[in-house]
Amino acid sequence: MSNATQPTAKPDERVKEISAFRNALIRPELGGIVGTVAVFTFFLLFAFDSGMFNSQGIMNWSVVSAQFMIIAVGACLLMIAGEFDLSVGSMIGFAGMMIAIFSVTYGWPVWAAIIVTFVLCTAIGALNGWIVIRTGLPSFIVTLAFLFILRGFTIFLPQVIERKTIIGGILDVAEGDWLAPVFGGTIFKGLFVWLGEAGLIATFERGTKQGQPVVDGIPMLIIWAIALIIFGHVLLTKTKFGNWIFAAGGDAEAARNSGVPVNRVKILMFMFTAFCATVFAVCQVMEFGSAGADRGLLKEFEAIIAVVIGGALLTGGYGSVLGAALGALIFGVVQQGLFFAGVESSLFRVFLGVILLGAVILNTYIRRIITGER
Repeated sequence: MSNATQPTAKPDERVKEISAFRNALIRPELGGIVGTVAVFTFFLLFAFDSGMFNSQGIMNWSVVSAQFMIIAVGACLLMIAGEFDLSVGSMIGFAGMMIAIFSVTYGWPVWAAIIVTFVLCTAIGALNGWIVIRTGLPSFIVTLAFLFILRGFTIFLPQVIERKTIIGGILDVAEGDWLAPVFGGTIFKGLFVWLGEAGLIATFERGTKQGQPVVDGIPMLIIWAIALIIFGHVLLTKTKFGNWIFAAGGDAEAARNSGVPVNRVKILMFMFTAFCATVFAVCQVMEFGSAGADRGLLKEFEAIIAVVIGGALLTGGYGSVLGAALGALIFGVVQQGLFFAGVESSLFRVFLGVILLGAVILNTYIRRIITGER
């Protein structure tokens, strides 16, 4: 038997080696990570003593961030699939109003109102997707039309039925309902009582609540946000359907030729976006105890901005649910942080515009570096 050393295989010159630095650059979460670090550093320096990072302050910006996260997950998966939904904000207002009309005006059990609203809104999402697929129209145009249609119904229906655009009393009819706490309750109350007694979080110093923790639990809104992020991330990165989402947004025709059910994927993503908007609406209704015709204004654009900050390309086929969640976290921290830092809150919109422009430029620049485009 020969002891001759086997010749070492030469690397294939056709395979281009990618450095670890470039691998880091092409991660879609890069922009979200950099932005999160920058935002937290800024507010730790300029708003640390304002109460932004005590238990109540953390809960404030966590709740706002969770709201953005819920709709950003749906928008992220849809954008990766190559489509947009500009009706998300109107869907939030419409869903909340339907729950109020069904439960308060018509006297339905709250659980029935919630379930029927979910069915109705996801059906509208499917209709959005079906029209886009059958007509070949850009989803931007189709969902822009539904933005106005849904907002119009949200204003029209309560005026005709109740002669007003805000319907309250939802918490009263939700008393004892089995499904309402899934969207409007809090969990881990005992843990927060223990933290308060141990002096780890703030407690009320006087009044009827003396000794009770200022923050008495984690709202279900945050639990829903975490659950949707986990679901979206696993679906996108660990399943065959996730590969279909990327393929549908990257090159729909090539995906069809490879056997990917592109039409079904896109319609399901429109339905999931509507589902996320309805989750947001139900949590909001259970928080405020009312539904208003102006709820959800501009939320569709905030969701898209969060997704873009998270590294998704506007052309589809590339993105990350975790990146979108970080983009939403940035929004929540900045929106509340401006208040704690004593900055005029209206500048939040200025921030949205600036960070959107910066994120698009950064994403385009990085893509050109990696692909060698000019």
